[in-house]
Amino acid sequence: MRTVKEISRLTGISVRTLHYYDEIGLLKPTDKSEAGYRLYDDKALEALQEILFFREFDISLKEIKAIMDNPQLDRNRILQMQRKMLVSKKERMERLIASIDNLLKGEDQMDFTVFGREEIEDMYTSMVGHMSDEQKAIFISHYGSMEAFEEHFIKSASSEAAQKNFQKVVEWYGDKESALEASKNPGNSELLPAYQRRIEAILKKLAAKKGCDVHSFEVKEIIGEYDFVSKQLYQMKDVTKMMLELAEAYKTNRQIQEIQDSIYGEGTTAFFGEAIEAFYKPTASE
Repeated sequence: MRTVKEISRLTGISVRTLHYYDEIGLLKPTDKSEAGYRLYDDKALEALQEILFFREFDISLKEIKAIMDNPQLDRNRILQMQRKMLVSKKERMERLIASIDNLLKGEDQMDFTVFGREEIEDMYTSMVGHMSDEQKAIFISHYGSMEAFEEHFIKSASSEAAQKNFQKVVEWYGDKESALEASKNPGNSELLPAYQRRIEAILKKLAAKKGCDVHSFEVKEIIGEYDFVSKQLYQMKDVTKMMLELAEAYKTNRQIQEIQDSIYGEGTTAFFGEAIEAFYKPTASE
């Protein structure tokens, strides 16, 4: 058994933090001494190590507790997931270090790689697997063969511009694995037009509210529907980052404003942006 101070020295976690973990039920001590001091065994130390792994990736304490409290928790699966997360972070850090080294050498270049060639090839294989024969025929007609299209796809997806876009997608999905999984499992393509029609209907309802207070319930109710549909469409648990970027584009991009205003009415696009921003960035009084 180890005391809380010994655990603190061993892990670098403050005594106050360990006390807090005990208070919220995240990491309870194994036992207490006669004097009332917290004591931890090796199993508790292993649990703390798992908590620290999750904290490394900014997972909230509430979410970590839900994971740790799950009776179906597969420890090996958790460790495998944590290992993948760490390897991904290690690879990213190595690329950044290499880029800094190149800059120090006078080579003005940065490595923005998010998905490597093998991952891009997996994306292509999955994408083609979801294509109908009619869709494949279009690409064959344009590129001459599916092999030529594959070469074009891999080259385009490996470009710096594409990799920068991938980085945004990773931020939206929260991690690289989720973004990659979504790209490889796009869902039923027959549903996409239905989702698009629903989003168009939502925007029409929102356009009709132009001039209303963006913080009003009637406007937020419409954006709430937009949020729900977007999560289904993009297979994302949280679309906040993506929607806030969309709101910024609606408010500042003149080209987007001209196109959308021609559909929904003058000034509606900027209103869309303000309404979306108000929904995802509530005021302090709310």
